[in-house]
Amino acid sequence: MTETSPPGRISELITAAAEQLKARSENPHFEAEVLLSEVLGRNRSYFRAYGDQILSESQNNAFLDLVQRRQSGQPIAYLLGYREFWRHRFKVSPEVLIPRHETETLVEAALEEIRDQTKPSVLDLGTGSGIIAISIGLERRDARVIATDKSPAALKIAKANACHLGCGETIRFFEGDWLSAIPKHKRFDLIVSNPPYIAEDDPHLESGDLQFEPRQALSSGPDGLNDIRKIAQGARHYLKPQGILMIEHGFNQAKPVKCLLETLGFSAIQSVQDLAGHLRITRASYGTPQASCTK
Repeated sequence: MTETSPPGRISELITAAAEQLKARSENPHFEAEVLLSEVLGRNRSYFRAYGDQILSESQNNAFLDLVQRRQSGQPIAYLLGYREFWRHRFKVSPEVLIPRHETETLVEAALEEIRDQTKPSVLDLGTGSGIIAISIGLERRDARVIATDKSPAALKIAKANACHLGCGETIRFFEGDWLSAIPKHKRFDLIVSNPPYIAEDDPHLESGDLQFEPRQALSSGPDGLNDIRKIAQGARHYLKPQGILMIEHGFNQAKPVKCLLETLGFSAIQSVQDLAGHLRITRASYGTPQASCTK
């Protein structure tokens, strides 16, 4: 399957593309169908009924281009320009992180936290493509949601997603580094964040999808906790009494994050498992400083 391949039948093209993607993908046949769906504007079930259909030359070339770019390592979400998250389709680009399903655990936990509150105020720090703020805003139309990011390009995508999904008028976006973007008088019932948390020398940053994603949104200092420290330190001044801070972190970072929060005076600290069983989210209330932290 090369750039000069003549147009072929759908079934044959999918089989050839899947073979080409085997070394890159864990599910090459699925990815081949997804890429062809993008080219043809058809769902995958179409290919079962019309496997003998022959593509036009332009369709064939567009499909081959996507397959070759995927084979080179480019993330499929960037090739498609979107990723499904929380039952919605979000626009993405190399300017923002690719949404991961484990972050749905953060959205679910956040919604549970504000379930019994009326008109809760929610702040999403480092919103990226806006998946957390928008997902919460769509589920809780009465919530007053603010989202920040220091990247103008990321905010542009987040705003476009909010408008496309019908909450562009209800979510406010601020440009700035973490809490520096928020007026000093603002206080929130809930602050959520999925910040960078990978150590800067982690070899995984040079492999898979990570090598194509914005590094500043992935890594954070020698231990990956620099930005979490900044968020936790600042959040104390922006939470209402008994307000909640909720942070996504690495699968092996629950203990150091708990220690950090205790040291800063947070209490009622709990960690939440993602669907893989990893302690992925830590939540805490700002209250009386703890006596000690067991490391």
